[in-house]
Amino acid sequence: MNDAAIEYWFDFASPYSYLSTAHIDVLARSRGLRVLWRPLLLGPVFRAAGWQGSPFLQQPAKLAWMWTDLERQCARHALPWRKPSQFPRSSLLPARIALAHSDAPWIARFCTGVFELNFVQDADIDDPAAMHELLAGIGLPADAVITRAQSPEVKQALREQTEQGTRRGLFGAPSFFVGDALYWGNDQLEDALDAAADPA
Repeated sequence: MNDAAIEYWFDFASPYSYLSTAHIDVLARSRGLRVLWRPLLLGPVFRAAGWQGSPFLQQPAKLAWMWTDLERQCARHALPWRKPSQFPRSSLLPARIALAHSDAPWIARFCTGVFELNFVQDADIDDPAAMHELLAGIGLPADAVITRAQSPEVKQALREQTEQGTRRGLFGAPSFFVGDALYWGNDQLEDALDAAADPA
């Protein structure tokens, strides 16, 4: 693997980020790329754009289509799926954990686990007990990881990262940056990976 990388910006409340997270690590490795994990919170991004919440919530027909599309996409890729009983869910704690450990060797496994809690097990991903169980299951010191994630430094870092994404033109998730070029949506994942692997 070389130094080429792709920035992956995601929110644990985003169902299409669930699809991207399920594939990005393997697809990136096959191209010799590193994934730079960039968790953020979409709520402030949407508010900065003048929206009160997810654009899908503004249009009931579009929201209904999204759930149908996600069921189709998961079936196509043999991914487990359960429509969450709450959408969107608060994702503050797992986002802080992911940001604080974005370079850890277990980051892909952790992120995958959080998305599965949300979109397979229909669980509260902002619950410290749920995060403790997930982290411990990976073999990590869960108490220490959660304590660090709750520190003022990490809280501020997540706010700043979310603001940085907005300044760079990000408006939804999943999003991918290859240099300054933005690719948005799970259907753009492989295009972004190809661009990162072959900048020419």
